[in-house]
Amino acid sequence: MFNSENSTPAAELEERIKKFQIHLNRNNIDGALIIQNTDLFYFAGTIQQAHLYIPADGEPLLMVRKSYERAMGESKIKRMIPFSSPKQITGLLRENGYRIPGVLGLETDVMPANLYFTYRECFDNSKLTDVSHLIRLVRSVKSGYELEIIKKAAFFSDMVADKAKELLEEGITEIEFAGKVEAEARKLGHQGIVRMRLWGSEMFYGHIMAGPSAAVPSFLASPTGGSGVGQAVAQGPGFTAIRKHQPVLFDYVFAWMGYLSDNTRIFSIGNLPDELMKAHQAMLDIHAMIKKEAKPGVKAGELYDMATEMAERQGYGENFMGVGDQRIRFVGHGIGLELDEYPFIAKGQKMALEEGMTIAVEPKLVFPGKGVVGIENTHIVGKDGLIQLTVADEQIMIV
Repeated sequence: MFNSENSTPAAELEERIKKFQIHLNRNNIDGALIIQNTDLFYFAGTIQQAHLYIPADGEPLLMVRKSYERAMGESKIKRMIPFSSPKQITGLLRENGYRIPGVLGLETDVMPANLYFTYRECFDNSKLTDVSHLIRLVRSVKSGYELEIIKKAAFFSDMVADKAKELLEEGITEIEFAGKVEAEARKLGHQGIVRMRLWGSEMFYGHIMAGPSAAVPSFLASPTGGSGVGQAVAQGPGFTAIRKHQPVLFDYVFAWMGYLSDNTRIFSIGNLPDELMKAHQAMLDIHAMIKKEAKPGVKAGELYDMATEMAERQGYGENFMGVGDQRIRFVGHGIGLELDEYPFIAKGQKMALEEGMTIAVEPKLVFPGKGVVGIENTHIVGKDGLIQLTVADEQIMIV
């Protein structure tokens, strides 16, 4: 009934769990309870409604509420049982030979408070602690299996960017243009959901905006916002008609088999003013600098400092990654199953890059009343710098 052809291999799950168990032991945590969809998929290969208990040592236990039958077909976790309520968990752990942990790890960065109180009641003799940082550390360095999927997502990103150029025409609204582009992405297998971890953050495919509307700020942790189709969304494409000689921002995510690729390209119907062409080239230069300097061992915050200093020297310090108090303090972010993974190429970040991390680098300039120019690509951290995966034409594409 359920196609397990694309299931995460058992050996892959086992390796991820072993790496996480090393962190648990280093931090004197006896076990962790995983419930968030993305983390469940990472460690168990399924997002069925379930609780995955990972002890500091030994086999994990997957307790599934709905759908147990589907989880059986999707997950390669060896020990799997049905259950109906979180209040059963301690009893099920004992019945299956597990000690109740003295210190229990939870994903408290994304866990609803009501659930936390439930676990505090169930594990009344356990100390509850946050393991979200440990999970994100493990997830930040991708395996060969993961990198192959991300490479495929990047390949599809380029295909969609190339197709977008064909679909752009004068007078089409941002939202209609976005719909046509998204239809092409769905044909290729885009999963439709772009997952983000930060509470309150959400995105549908990405941002397509033209001219001044691209420079409209929003609540999202992004240099671009857009008016959107109304206050209930407050970001992304709206009903603005796309005109000649405007920078058209195409900042889209391709989601393939759970994994994401993020890229930005700039289009224009007819030539852009020279000042915008020059500004775009400046962002290409910053992007090239980061690609060269982003090597294993380099701290993420140092790359951000290099980028902002270079933007200042170019004369674009006031417009780099936003304007005034709307400016965001990053120039790139980790990417994988979620759009906002470790590491963050952001101000003050001390995390050192490691080979196998995947990073979206996105230097952009925001000009209120005119629009946005810049670039974004998805990369793998290699031993000599960043290995670029999205390779569609980076120059402003004139239609």
